[in-house]
This record gives sequence, structure tokens and C-alpha cells, in this order.
Amino acid sequence: MFDPLLVGHSAVRERLLERVGAERLGGSLLFVGPDGVGKRRVAMELAQRELCFRRSACGQCQGCLMFKDPLPVELPNLLRIAPEGKAGLIRIGAIRGDDLVEGGVIQWAHRAPPPGCHRWILVEDAHRLNGASANMLLKTLEEPPAGTHFLLVTHRPEAMLHTIRSRCERIAFQPLGADEAWAVARRQGWEENSREPWTALAAGTLRYLEPEAFQRASDQLDAWITVSGGGSFSGACAPLLPAKDAESSQGEQVGQSLEILLLLLADVARCRDGKALRLKPWAAGIERLAGSGLALEKPQARIFEALRNLIRNPSPDALLREISLVLGA
Repeated sequence: MFDPLLVGHSAVRERLLERVGAERLGGSLLFVGPDGVGKRRVAMELAQRELCFRRSACGQCQGCLMFKDPLPVELPNLLRIAPEGKAGLIRIGAIRGDDLVEGGVIQWAHRAPPPGCHRWILVEDAHRLNGASANMLLKTLEEPPAGTHFLLVTHRPEAMLHTIRSRCERIAFQPLGADEAWAVARRQGWEENSREPWTALAAGTLRYLEPEAFQRASDQLDAWITVSGGGSFSGACAPLLPAKDAESSQGEQVGQSLEILLLLLADVARCRDGKALRLKPWAAGIERLAGSGLALEKPQARIFEALRNLIRNPSPDALLREISLVLGA
């Protein structure tokens, strides 16, 4: 009854399947957990199972093939809402009907579903809903039409409006096990000699399956080690700043860079406490930082504040430079 290529989260998936079968699944769900652990894919599995010829999300029949990337915006029982443009926001046009589907999302939600199906509305990176879009959805999220389910997916629930969060049932996802994540990486062609650094940096996610993404993350970690050790931000900042030609928004790129810094600071704390390092391939740099006067609490607090407000941050360069100054304070 599950997509054989989807790894992990078996308990969550079984619980969702059971609730769908018993017609006890809420109308508005908020899937939260680390970026790149498969939340979006689990959400799509709910719709895929209904169109699968075997009703099992087999991944091979013509019904399942509709759910392969690149996934269309609209399927018979699924509508996707995703951020757009360099700002990476979900704008009101996507909700009102100017950009996505005729009549808009709310009208689509009230249509009759195909026989034997529900209507699923997947909101990807739901923390990227701008204020007008979020407010337009509020009433429908509170009382979705019968048979319609909103699936909001995010790794930054703290950046969402409280009024949105309060209308949704929270479904929590944990990081994948190291062996689970590496099994996917091996399918993508990663060699065994890369396992230790890839697993350490991925931290139970699948964010770095592409070699270019892993290399950029590795370069960012090296840059933060340099800056945290007193090195010049201007001399080390190139990997930290958003790439202008990247598909993801500047805010998302800055967020990933800051999350790598949080991993580094957490490992410095572990080293000081005599605990095993999670970023063991970078042990030499981490041990140097642990033996220095590097403060941890103030930088960590500033990073968490920045992550909550990334959408409103107009200047990645200024933000990253400020955090580098906090590291040296």
C-alpha cells in the first residue's frame, strides 16, 4: 500500500493510511520537519494511491506515472501550490485564480472529486505564503469542503502566520536514519568512499543528492569554520552568498547557509562537552573552534531570529555579514 521508492516515515504513513480509510483524516494538515526528509513525497502518496491502478502507489502503473517529477500543477485529484519567482513567495494570484487554475484554489476545492477519490491541495513551502495569500486561505482552511484536504508542507513553521498554524493539525516528521538516507544516495550514484562526509552533512535529509549541492554545502561549512575562527568575512563569503542563477530564492539559499552554521555551532558545543561529533570529517576545524573563545548562545539566538524573518530580509549580504560580526563578538 506504499510507494516502494519512498524511504522512511513508515509509522506516519501507516497512520495516515489508516485515517484515510476510516474517513478520520482532518481537512487541514501541516506537515513539519527538516527540509529534504520526504514530507512532500508522503503528502503526494496520499493522492497517488487513489489514482494507482492497484490502489497501492505501486510506482509503475499509468496512474502512478503521473506523479513522477516533473510533477504537473494539476492532476485529477491533486492541486499543487508552490513558491515562484526570485522572491520565492506564494502570491495571491495563485490562490485567487489569476495564475494557477481557472476560478482559483478555493473554487477548485469545492468541486466534486473523481469517483473513489478525495481532493488534495498541496501547499509546498507553506511558510512562503505572503500575507494576502495566507489571509485568503484562512476561512477555507478552517472549514474545508467535505472530501477536500489541504496539505501544507514546511520546514519553517515558526515563519508562518499563527492563524494558519492554528487551523491545521500538525503532522511531525523526523530526520531519516543514516542508513535510510544513504540508501537513497547510493541509488543516485554516490560511491561508498563519500558516505561519511555525505551522511554527516546531510544530517538525515536528502538535500544534497546532487553533487553540486553537496559541494556548495561543504564549501559553506568550510567558510563558516574560517569566519568563526576569526577569518575575514569578505575573504570567505563567496560560498555563503546566494547564487544568482539558482532555482531557489535568495531567502531559501541564505536559510540553508545559516542551518549549516547551526550544525557547526552544535558540534562545537558537543566537542566542548566531550561528546561525539556529527561532522566528524571536519573535526580538525571544529576542535580548533572548541578550544577558542567562540561564543555560542548569542550567535545561535541571532540565527534563529533570522530564520524566522527570512522572507522580510531585503539584503542577504548585510544579514550574513551581521551574523559574522556576532560570531566574533
